Amino acid sequence: MTPHVVKAGETIDSIAQKYQLVAETLISVNSQLSSGSITPGQTILIPPFNGRFVTVPAGATWRDLAAAYGLRADILFEINGCTEKPGRAFIPGISWGNRPSPAVDNYTGLAQWPIQSPAQIGLDYGWQNQGAGEDAFFHSGVDLLAPLDTPVMAAAAGEVILVSQEGAYGFLVVIDHGNGRQTRYAHLSRFAVGPGEKVPAGKVIGYVGSTGRPDIAPSHLHFEVRVQSPVGWAAQDPKLHLPRQ
Repeated sequence: MTPHVVKAGETIDSIAQKYQLVAETLISVNSQLSSGSITPGQTILIPPFNGRFVTVPAGATWRDLAAAYGLRADILFEINGCTEKPGRAFIPGISWGNRPSPAVDNYTGLAQWPIQSPAQIGLDYGWQNQGAGEDAFFHSGVDLLAPLDTPVMAAAAGEVILVSQEGAYGFLVVIDHGNGRQTRYAHLSRFAVGPGEKVPAGKVIGYVGSTGRPDIAPSHLHFEVRVQSPVGWAAQDPKLHLPRQ
């Protein structure tokens, strides 16, 4: 939060515009503005992006808030100062009820699974518990079991925006599907597409491998669905977008 000292002639709307925010964000963060008035010399707090504070129900966890607002629990945890038991939380990117509704999004899900169905999940999306004494970790996709060199297909039509070796992902292909959605295909053995290529659903883009640092030993494709949010490309459960097997 950045402090801002109100100058003569400034309004809630003008300050919000200065910081590329909506006025409702400022009012939510600064309860003293709830009357709609502002006074020169008053100090208010400016958040880095739009959002609002919410009261956290007793006993609720960051995972509960993530499920309620569609954001990753670890992102909410970090944004709110890594507090273990929140009583009040800042939730970025909430749609404001008194503003015009966005255009209808006709997204109906991905066209197909990225490997031949039926696909067995070796490691699911979400928080994963490890052995005794080890910390849980967040798995941002699904690991689909498949033999090495199994063809990997585009789950929907789009544009290939990355074909590269990327740390723990190993050989990685990223496809942009428009409307703020991407799919990621990791641990490939080799590529079958290049950057900038437009691909239809079902196009072979690479082959199952073991590059990078896979989370499980059996050969598999690590597959992610990411949606653009105010805090970056947030991972969503791919099973929500994939057709039933």
